[in-house]
Amino acid sequence: MSSTPTPLHGQLHAVQVLGETAGAHVSSLAGGLVARGVQVTVCGPSEAGADYGFTAAGARFAPVEIARRANRGDAAVVASLRAACAGADVVHAHGLRAALLASLALGGRRTPLVVTWHSAVLAEGARARMLHLLERRVSRAAAVVLGASSDLVDRARASGARDARLAPVAVPGPVREALPAELPADAEQLRQKTRAEFVEERSPLLLAVGRLERHKGYDTLLDAAHLWLRGPEPHPLLVIAGEGSRRAALTRRIETEGLPVLLTGRRDDIPQLLAAADIVVLPSRWEARALIAQEALHAGVPLVATAVGGIPELVGEAAELVPYGDPAALAAAVARLLADPARRAELVAAGRTQAATWPTEDDTVAQVLSIYDELSTSR
Repeated sequence: MSSTPTPLHGQLHAVQVLGETAGAHVSSLAGGLVARGVQVTVCGPSEAGADYGFTAAGARFAPVEIARRANRGDAAVVASLRAACAGADVVHAHGLRAALLASLALGGRRTPLVVTWHSAVLAEGARARMLHLLERRVSRAAAVVLGASSDLVDRARASGARDARLAPVAVPGPVREALPAELPADAEQLRQKTRAEFVEERSPLLLAVGRLERHKGYDTLLDAAHLWLRGPEPHPLLVIAGEGSRRAALTRRIETEGLPVLLTGRRDDIPQLLAAADIVVLPSRWEARALIAQEALHAGVPLVATAVGGIPELVGEAAELVPYGDPAALAAAVARLLADPARRAELVAAGRTQAATWPTEDDTVAQVLSIYDELSTSR
């Protein structure tokens, strides 16, 4: 790692620390802070540096390989972070692992630590107990804990945070730009072309997007697909875009049980898939401000989601919400919407109205910068 640059006289220096998540948010935040005259250093995995263009946004990038779980390389990571944080006015860590390592790197320094919680602990058993202990340690080490949803703020306070605040993460600008409220003149042709890749003209197309992991609720979604097969034809086809550790198991279920479900793997054309879909389905065990939920409402696609985490406060009355782990309720909500064009139109209008109330990237940057200023002036 190269030596830490010396900040300009009077220029705030903020170090952003991230692990394997929140890269898009940190990239947006870094660009906004740099535009406001802040010197920004981003510390994170090399892949994140390549994927999110921190240097193009004007930040300095320091590769630090923060793994998802503790390992023998943590001592070297802490040493690298300590060097990168030398002279910083504030250190902002994103996620539990990044926050723990950043707090160790700061040690006895007076540099304030801001921590953003983007997700909840979903582990079970001994690992869950260990992670809860780490949550308490990080909460108490931080000057301010920011939660992406209200339940995360409550959790931080219960874990001993001195100062916990709600800080919703905005949808990145490129996503909003890719999801215009009004489609261009040739959009219907593109929509029909995308639909034709998956279904016949009159067949319903359902879309789910996200990592293929257990907590994303895809087993419940496959259970719901059984129930759709009992309904009227044409049966909907469910397209799931994403990769993850559950791909092989889900593929076996789909093939063995003859389910109308297609796993497409990771896709780079989510806006096109959204435009082609009749309904977006989000069956997760927990979400804060799920990107696909925001994308669906921005794009004017009806959403059926589980009433978990920050989803109810995110979507308000602009989506159909069902209990987590209830395939009958999920299947019924989708079937009702497919049979009711007027209700789908209501959700489209309500979704765009709700999306207009969400914070912009500028709002997010302004809030974070005000916290940095507050902490740096109180030192």
